[in-house]
Parts: sequence; C-alpha cells; structure tokens
Amino acid sequence: MMSFEELGLNEQLLASIKELGFETPTAIQEKAIPVLLSGTKDFIGLAQTGTGKTAAFGLPLLQLVSTTDKHPQALIVCPTRELCIQIVNDIESFKKQMRGISVVAVYGGASIGMQIKDIKRGVQLVAATPGRLIDLIERKAINLEQIKYVVLDEADEMLNMGFQDDIEFILQNTPKRDSTWLFSATMPPEIRKVSRRYMKEPFELTVGKANTGNKNIDHQYYVTPAQRRYETLKRLIDFNPGIYGLIFTRTKADAQEIAEKLTREGYDIDALHGDLTQQQRDKVMGQFRDKSLQLLIATDVAARGIDVQGITHVINYELPDDTEVYTHRSGRTGRAGNTGISMSIIHAREMYRLKQIEKMVQQPFHRFEIPSGKDVCRKQFFFFMDKLLQADISHGDYETYIPMLTEKFANISKEEVLKRVAALEFDRFLKYYENAEDLNVRERDNVRDRKTSGRNDRREDTRDKGRSRQQEYNANGDYTKLFVNLGSKDGFYKASFLQFILDMSDLRKDVLGKIDMREMNSWVEVDSKAAKQMVRAIDGKNYKGRRIRMNDANSR
Repeated sequence: MMSFEELGLNEQLLASIKELGFETPTAIQEKAIPVLLSGTKDFIGLAQTGTGKTAAFGLPLLQLVSTTDKHPQALIVCPTRELCIQIVNDIESFKKQMRGISVVAVYGGASIGMQIKDIKRGVQLVAATPGRLIDLIERKAINLEQIKYVVLDEADEMLNMGFQDDIEFILQNTPKRDSTWLFSATMPPEIRKVSRRYMKEPFELTVGKANTGNKNIDHQYYVTPAQRRYETLKRLIDFNPGIYGLIFTRTKADAQEIAEKLTREGYDIDALHGDLTQQQRDKVMGQFRDKSLQLLIATDVAARGIDVQGITHVINYELPDDTEVYTHRSGRTGRAGNTGISMSIIHAREMYRLKQIEKMVQQPFHRFEIPSGKDVCRKQFFFFMDKLLQADISHGDYETYIPMLTEKFANISKEEVLKRVAALEFDRFLKYYENAEDLNVRERDNVRDRKTSGRNDRREDTRDKGRSRQQEYNANGDYTKLFVNLGSKDGFYKASFLQFILDMSDLRKDVLGKIDMREMNSWVEVDSKAAKQMVRAIDGKNYKGRRIRMNDANSR
C-alpha cells in the first residue's frame, strides 16, 4: 500500500494529514489523487459512501487552487445541506497548515445575505447545493466564469432528488473549467448521459465493483410476521445495548409514529422527515451527532446526505422499494475502515426482494434468529456489568465515602448488594420480557404461509387478469386513476416518484396500483378510499417552483 508522501501532495497538506492521524490512504484516495493532481483530466469515481471520497477530491483541490487569486476557482456540488457542511468542515481540517485559502458553504435554509458576503470577501473553493447555487447565479452574486474545477459529489443522489436540470445548468455556466470530477456510489443511465455530454474522455475508477456494497458491512435479516415488525424492532434495539444507529422507514408517517412510541417507552430517539423545518432538522441532527440521541429514525428522502461518523447499525424497518436505495441506506455505517451492521426486518413473502438486493450488492445476507426475551435480558445484564467494571473511579473523593458505605452494608453480603444493583437496573427489562413471545417465523409457519400465499396468489392472478381486462375499458374496479403533471422530466424515476407521493400524502404503498410515468405527466392508480386524501395532500403544492396539479383522470 502506498503512503500519502508517494501521492504527490505538498508538505503543508502532508503536515495536516499527519496531524489528523491519517496513516495510509484509502483505495479511492490512493488511485484518484495522482490523477486529479494533474488538474486537466476529467474523472469518474465509483465508490461507496464512507470510503474517503472527500479527501480524494479535497486534497487535490487545495493543492491546485491559487492563493493569490481571490475568486472562486473550484466548485463542489452536493445534494444536501448536511453533506455541504460536512465537506467544508473536512476541507477546513485539511488546510490547517496552509495560508491564503478560503472555502465557503452555500445552501438553502441559511441567510443568503451572509453567504453572499462570504463570497465577496474572496474565496477559492465553494461547496454548494444545486438550488442555492442557482439562486446565487441568477442574483449575479457569484461568478463561475473563472471556475477551473467542478466536483459533482453523490451524483446519483442528486439525480434521484430531481437535480438533473440544475446540474446541467451549472455545467453550462462553467465554460472555462479545466476538468470535471464526478463521484457516485452507483452509475444509472442518467449519470452516464451527463458524463457523455459534459466530460471529455474521463478517467474512470471503480473501487470494489460498481453498485456493490461495502465489504465492512455485515448484512443481516430477521424474518417475522408483518404485524410484529415493531416488536421485532424493539427487541433488536434491546439486544444491542451499545447501538448508535439509523432506522429507515418508507413513509414519514411511520417514522413519526415509531419515534413517538419508542420515546414513550424510554428510548433516546427522534425522527427526521420532510415535515420538519430546517431549524428543527438542525436541532435533531445536532442531538444525534453529539449522541444525545442514540437512534435516529428517517425516511430515505430526509436522510439523504447525512454523514455521521461512528454509526454502528442501520436497521431497515421495511425494505426500500428501489433496490439501489439499499446501498445508500447501508452505506451510512461501516465508514472510514470501521465495521458496521445493516439489519433488515422482513416477512416471509419478501424473500424474493431480499435476494434481488443481495444479488445487486454482491454481498452475502445472513439470516439471524430474533432474540428471545431471555437472550435480551442476558445481553443487557452483561453489558451493564462491563460498564460497571470499566467505570472510572479515579476522579472524585470516593475514599471519603467508603467507611459510610461499609457501615451501611455491614449486614448485607456482597452477592446481595450485586443482586440489588441488578434489580435497580433490570427490573423493567425482566418484567417486560418475562413472558416474551417468540417473534421468529418458523418452518411450519412458512409452510402455512406458502399454502395461504398460493391460494391468495391464485386469487390475485384472477383479479389481476380481470382488472387488466377492465382497464382496457377504463374501469379500474376499486382503484381511481389520478392524473398528475409530474414526470421523468422533473427528475423522477418510478421509485422516487412513488416515494414522493407517499411521503406527501402520508399513505402506504399498498394503496397504489399501476403507475404510468411519461416525460411530462403521470397516471397513478390509487385505492378509491385513499384517492381523495392523496389529491388533497398534493394538488396545489409546489415542486421546484412549479404548481402541482392532481385530479381524477376520468373527470378531466
């Protein structure tokens, strides 16, 4: 393995790296930095989150920009405010030994006036979210004419969030750039299209295999009846007492409901979803980063761009609808060379989807038994005892109290003292798990499920055939077909569009039927009982400055 000294970095950067405690470069850093230091080569880097991509592009940028020129020379575009702030913080730490270089973060939800002042003071590197950057361009508050280097970080996430037009607009407004560097975890066709249009013979680098998962992550799954998901989630949390994790749900309603339930039961948890204001979101993220919260529950949309060090577990309360989303979820753990665990709670009929994900990430998924109540109590007990033995008693004048303690416990044996300590700590657990049920789906349940499922599937097949015949005559049975003026031109895939309308309407996926997406418009079949709720929630709202129209397709 190469050292940082062999990559061609200057002495100031090497001194900062040493001060930060970095010993050897990661795979992406080792292979990308020598190429990027030339400054003239377009570059595509495919690597999972948490592999050290910020240093891979941040260190070369710091070496390439001129300290004498006080105008923006390098532009880093990323999908979210959190990632933007994280990138700037990392670059600030990389340039500690360098003088005359300024970097600024520009993103929505903060004072644009202050950001404009920061830019006018003189800056070489700008990290920005697409929306705020375009706002600054249109106000003529930032001049991109002299930008030499453009970095698109988490490019697949930006496309999933509907930023394709924004990215192309930004690239069109940086005509004098020497090179474009694109970093992504996956390579969907849209990214390939952007690269062909705006990059010239890019150097392509894949660390690991494209679209595969991080090898430092242990992928586990637990099979339980669908109605026992919440109890299974609780049991997995209790069985991992040192957990510092993210829990993913498909809808913001689920995220809020589960967070409220767990909070009432004494867990340090909060929810992150689209209904939060930026101030509320910042507060929740601050509490999670400083570990005041042990758990954060989030939707995929709300969690985009979260970069928090030390996450031990990711729990998929439900599998994502889009298999590629799993890579982004699990990639929140196992970062910077650390190991992590990604757990998925599924029911028996979801095995085929799990196999699809397993095939995509090219990592084995291990089935584990849901712990019994006794297992949980035992694990909690040993965790507490380890904490007791490791407690720091070097501070404080504990010796003063020893005589009083000795006198107080004179007639109680050591064993009884330990029992009483255990009772204080574990009374709640012991009572709760005293008669805990087995939450696992056993083989006999699988057989029964398969028989029932077979009958149901045959019924569904009959219904589907009947429904498809009905659809030819615009008679959708229990479904109402809705029209909406959003389509692929707005940056949606079917999966991201589905997530968007479910998040907006607080409905579950099972209310949806067929989705027909076109470039400018889409038609969505919705359970007739839920159709009015969806229309009320979405019609008239704004998406990227455009008013959304949604109505009954047959009444247009």
